[in-house]
Amino acid sequence: MGRSPEIWGGVPIRSKNFTGRAQQLNALRSGLMNQITAVVPHTLHGYGGVGKTLMAVEYAHRYRREYDLVWWINADQPGLVRSSLAHLAPHMGLPGVNSTGIEEAADRVLSALRRGDPYRHWLLIYDNADEPEDLRDVIPEGHETGHVLITSRNHRWQSIAETVSVDVFPRSESVEFLKKRIPRGITRAEAEELAEALGHLPLALEQAGALQSETGMSNREYLRLLAEQPASLLREGKPSEYPAPMTAAWQLSVSKLQENLPEAMELLRCCAFFGPEPIPRDIFFPVENSRVRQAMLSLLDNPIRLSRAIGQLARYALIRLDNSSRTLQVHRLIQTLVRAELPAEEQQLVREEVWSLLAAAAPQSMNDPGARSRYLELLPHLRPSGIAESTFPEAREFSLKVLTFLYASGNYAMAERYARRFVDEWTAVSGPDDPHALEAQSKYVNRLRERGRYQEAYDLDRTLFQQTQRILGPEHPLALTVRSNLGADLRARGDFHEARDQDEETLRLHQEVLGPTDPATLRAMYNLAIDLTLTSDFPGARDLHERVYMLHKRHGTTQASPSLLTYLHGLALAVRLSGDYTEACDLGEDALAYGREQLSADHPRTLRTQVDLATSLRMNGDLEQALELAQDAHSRHLRLYGVDHPETLAAAMCLANTWRMNGELAGALQLAEDTDLRYDQIYGADHPYNHGCTSNVALLYRLMGDPVRARRLNESSLAGIEEKLGRDHHYALGMTINLASDLAALDDTKNAVRLGRGSLRRIRALLGEEHPMVLSCAANLILDLRAENETEEADELFEQVEPLYARVHGREHQFTLAFLSGRRMNFDFDPRQL
Repeated sequence: MGRSPEIWGGVPIRSKNFTGRAQQLNALRSGLMNQITAVVPHTLHGYGGVGKTLMAVEYAHRYRREYDLVWWINADQPGLVRSSLAHLAPHMGLPGVNSTGIEEAADRVLSALRRGDPYRHWLLIYDNADEPEDLRDVIPEGHETGHVLITSRNHRWQSIAETVSVDVFPRSESVEFLKKRIPRGITRAEAEELAEALGHLPLALEQAGALQSETGMSNREYLRLLAEQPASLLREGKPSEYPAPMTAAWQLSVSKLQENLPEAMELLRCCAFFGPEPIPRDIFFPVENSRVRQAMLSLLDNPIRLSRAIGQLARYALIRLDNSSRTLQVHRLIQTLVRAELPAEEQQLVREEVWSLLAAAAPQSMNDPGARSRYLELLPHLRPSGIAESTFPEAREFSLKVLTFLYASGNYAMAERYARRFVDEWTAVSGPDDPHALEAQSKYVNRLRERGRYQEAYDLDRTLFQQTQRILGPEHPLALTVRSNLGADLRARGDFHEARDQDEETLRLHQEVLGPTDPATLRAMYNLAIDLTLTSDFPGARDLHERVYMLHKRHGTTQASPSLLTYLHGLALAVRLSGDYTEACDLGEDALAYGREQLSADHPRTLRTQVDLATSLRMNGDLEQALELAQDAHSRHLRLYGVDHPETLAAAMCLANTWRMNGELAGALQLAEDTDLRYDQIYGADHPYNHGCTSNVALLYRLMGDPVRARRLNESSLAGIEEKLGRDHHYALGMTINLASDLAALDDTKNAVRLGRGSLRRIRALLGEEHPMVLSCAANLILDLRAENETEEADELFEQVEPLYARVHGREHQFTLAFLSGRRMNFDFDPRQL
């Protein structure tokens, strides 16, 4: 190919002292190039310190011109692998993490790599992978010119991937390496003697070469010191994969460093309690916090001394310095040895120091331009530092910020895992009433609700509500948040009236405590507007949604704002439910365009907007465009969330309704029945949405010629919805419209008239004279009255309704034409986001 890769990301700098390994590199290259039809992962396997990572780096640099794309992934924390893949997305012309979240962006990258679009020749390197199962879903198998290279100490990879074993250097390569590493010169005999003493372990040779090169120490002196190391240096309990020669070589380097620049050793001790991934250079700055040791504070206060210490550690080969990315990195073997030499009390002090540095380095706001990048730099150090064990407020607050970041970036699975761990750790140490543990619990419950685990979320939030009220008081921000969350739980359970009562009080408290324009107050206002739509107060919902939207426009962020899209989408929905389909389409199209441009087509809030716009278009008669949007939204939900996710179920029912109105009755029935069963499993048998979906299935059975089954299903659904929400809820009244049509199809027009008269009276009382549901009920009643020869009442009602159809829908609208031609009108159930 004769050129450098178009994309080159995360690959460490090439070692100028790399030596030998020709046989292994040739075997690796041959194996990768000879794969015939699909990606076969190749693994560099060996114990710590033998140079697996260096070989992978050398391979990437040596053959970089053979690839269009080379991407390095630190794989020792499986939860971060998808994050690294996701940040490849913008380089491939795909929506990035800021737009779609980590999960969606990573899936897009993997899919594009499998297709070889836009890059056919690519190389992914997963460094320091552990269990093969951890990478099962993140290796893009299926493309013959894509290559995957893995480094691992785990022997289990040998049964899964093509493995190239990496062992200690042979004698000739040890000698070659040392003669290259010690520029002042070392004889072959001296190199052989030194290599033998260090067991030919590459990392130990690097340490010895760096020390001799930096200090001018003779080979004889080095060997003498190596032999004189006390036996305790190799004491029992050292990890077996870290051989004695490495321990001895490291100790010599540390001893000399301690003599020449003791503050550099303090910095190395600090680095040993970060993760083995790159550490941002600028994390080392003065922190006004007593938890940073005095020796480190003195170093951090002096940038010249700090730079000298970093340079000295690099020269002694104790850290790997990358000036291009402004990071430093410590081999995990060296980290382990440094930690092992410290007494338990000092280990704890250094660990606390690292917690302080991490907390101080975290951005204050998620909206800062570099906030996401900074959190991605800090995230790999969260688990290795053991910060979950901290009782310090700043460390716990940093941990809670990480949860917010993970949620905002779409890494829901990791957010849930960390939240659960924080809850367990902090509750065990500080008790169940600790405010930080309560906040972590609140974030954990939100993740459960988003996954459809509604009962579990509700039970936890009820307990959390009582705790926050008792411990923090009703006006504390966390207590207000939990109160809002409990309203969401009630909505998710189908307890719409209880949710409305809860959210009315929640909004009042937000307005009193935080003020009318605080972002949390606007969210509380939006939640109440949702409740109003779910309890049939469409005018009230419309007014409140409009107020929320305008307040956010005046006081909030308007660029790439998920909140702005949510509020505009909510307004469009309220307008549609009020009966103005044309205006709802205009608002929905504006919202969808904003979501796709500012957040991406796969962003969850963009997809919700798309589903509701498809519904508005369907009701407005734009059936072709509605079908296109509904099919696209459903396929995206399936790909991103799976078939049983609540959002996928809503998209499926939207598609089934759209198919029905396009005449695809068989496909609509199959999808509606499947979705109905899944609603029962996710929401429970008595949930309003379950009954609503069943009513859609019943409608399809009647249209396909089975009114007996339709009536039975509708009567069951109507009884369930009335018990849950009452007789005068718009869901229940809509079902009576369909049930009356079932009766008419069974030639029971007498009871159809009786039911229609009562329904019309109640719908008018609820929604007014001109709502589309009123017009539908009246249109069907006219047909049934005429079938019963009650022509006078039918004609009178027709005279009332005809001008309303023209005024509400327009003379050429599908519903107006259906009314004038004497066709029956139907009620659609469209589940909305809860």
